[in-house]
Amino acid sequence: MLTDSQISSRLQTLTDPELGRSFGELGMLGGVAVGPNNAVTVTIDLPTPAYPGKNRIVDAVRSTISQSFADAGSVEVAFKSNVRGLNSGGTLGLKIKNVVAVGSGKGGVGKSTVAATLAYGLKSLGCQVGLMDADVYGPSIPHMVGAHGRPVAVKHKTSTGEEFERIEPVIANGLKVISMGYFVQPDQAVIWRGPLLHRAITQFLKDTDWGELDYLIIDLPPGTGDVSLTLSQMLGLAGAVVVCTPQQVALLDAMKAISMFRQVKIPILGLVENMTGEIFGRGGAKNKAEELGIPFLGELPIDAGIRIRGDDGHIANLFSEDNPSRGPLLGICERTAIQIARQLLETPKMPSLEII
Repeated sequence: MLTDSQISSRLQTLTDPELGRSFGELGMLGGVAVGPNNAVTVTIDLPTPAYPGKNRIVDAVRSTISQSFADAGSVEVAFKSNVRGLNSGGTLGLKIKNVVAVGSGKGGVGKSTVAATLAYGLKSLGCQVGLMDADVYGPSIPHMVGAHGRPVAVKHKTSTGEEFERIEPVIANGLKVISMGYFVQPDQAVIWRGPLLHRAITQFLKDTDWGELDYLIIDLPPGTGDVSLTLSQMLGLAGAVVVCTPQQVALLDAMKAISMFRQVKIPILGLVENMTGEIFGRGGAKNKAEELGIPFLGELPIDAGIRIRGDDGHIANLFSEDNPSRGPLLGICERTAIQIARQLLETPKMPSLEII
């Protein structure tokens, strides 16, 4: 008769196909149960619901058990997930496991589209996600997500009875969203110098009732300006996703964004090539990522359906089953999430912070 401990001991040494370390080292073996006829049920505790290619784990577990235990019966593999993170609240005391910045070296490359689809994609895969539009001068997220109205401030009390206010984020198809676009008229220009910009970003983070999140996606303004420096000083970011189009002139600007993130000590999660196709070409970002030794997260095709859904405020619908671009979009989300998990293996855990 097989025992749980026998199989558990063997599986602890099995290497995870994505993270390259043993299940024992990663704490991913959630449990083993041996039932009648030596039927085995194995539970794997994934580091994110967005883990790509779970079938590879299933195949590896079944192969290992059948080769190691000749009398083993059927093998079932179940999954649960527990998103791991840096406790990225920094000095702000936020209950957010991972903060991800989405940036580019220039405007017009689809950075906001990638940020919004990354947020909705992770949500569709079972994660708790928020989306913050930090592009104060050109906030486009409210239009893309199709949610309007002015956020309201709600009073709360601390355990000692002191009152404080939190801004309730706008809920867009189940996603928590905050943007300067909710506080100004659509045709109103925001004409601010650096200190006011810093204050706005701080309020969006500190004074918004984000609740508990697995991921907060931040859509940065184009270029290399104050916002990235502000974020690097306030938060322990899980990393940055850099967006560019395939042509060489766009890659030159993406290089500046990568240089900026490196200078402010924000890890580079990888490059996304947007608008891939006949017009702008293909493969430029992938080649540049290989040259720089950073991950390539995937391509987004130059698809009219993506543009139409963004213009109509229905970008959440990109993850409907009938969307031909759904596969590439989900692939980028999964590769981003697993890259964060890899990054955590190399980063010391931040101390827990007291939450108000």
